[in-house]
Amino acid sequence: MTQYVSNPVNEQGYVAWSEEENAIWHDLVTRQLSLVQKRACKEYLRGLELLNLPHDRVPQLPDINKILKRETGWQVVPVPALISFDRFFELLANRCFPVATFLRTREEFDYLQEPDFFHEIFGHCAMLTNPQFAHFTHVYGQLGYQADPKQRAFLARLYWFTVEFGLVNQDDELKIYGGGILSSPGETLYALDSTVPVRAVFELNTVLRTPYRIDIMQPIYFKLDDISELYQLSRLDLASEVEQAMQAGLYPPLFSPKEQHSKGSELC
Repeated sequence: MTQYVSNPVNEQGYVAWSEEENAIWHDLVTRQLSLVQKRACKEYLRGLELLNLPHDRVPQLPDINKILKRETGWQVVPVPALISFDRFFELLANRCFPVATFLRTREEFDYLQEPDFFHEIFGHCAMLTNPQFAHFTHVYGQLGYQADPKQRAFLARLYWFTVEFGLVNQDDELKIYGGGILSSPGETLYALDSTVPVRAVFELNTVLRTPYRIDIMQPIYFKLDDISELYQLSRLDLASEVEQAMQAGLYPPLFSPKEQHSKGSELC
């Protein structure tokens, strides 16, 4: 369940964002840009340049789509605040990235479980300008659309530890490409600077079998040696890899069970 409702989109694809929403966007972008410049991977930073997102107002989907379609054939599609897994995978399988047209309130400025417009646009769309990342996401969507619920649970971990919370080595430094990190000021710092989390070399079977929670800083991140590894992943028989992971079972979680009355979370 979510307290948020997506704003209506007119026939031309535009949202009538309020002055307060424009101000919230400005404050979110200004704060996050100062953090990602030296921490995000070069593919993400190039994507930000291509998108040329406005700072003084919330961007409009048709403007973003002009860039995405030109670069990789993708587009962003407005959706309600929450959508089903079937709809999510169907959209990705058709090179459409779902974007809920609402912004977080100032009361939840630093932490929000639901993926809002800032998370989807600032966090994810820059990487969708990269052909290798875009191809991986497309193949992932096709596979997920055909999968059953148990298979999707394992596939969710692949998405979580790549598209949402992935790290990559570049020029002898660790950089961020996951949108879940890049849209979060706290996790942008934590993912690279904290001594707490494990930063493991990406290994597909391990990733598929590693539990996560959505309401905490991640106890483990997986790092690629190059973004091109995502394209190589998309060429594997991922369905077979998922079956092997299902047979082997999950690893013990690297986090404590959530408290009974804590903010809602999910173990996946």
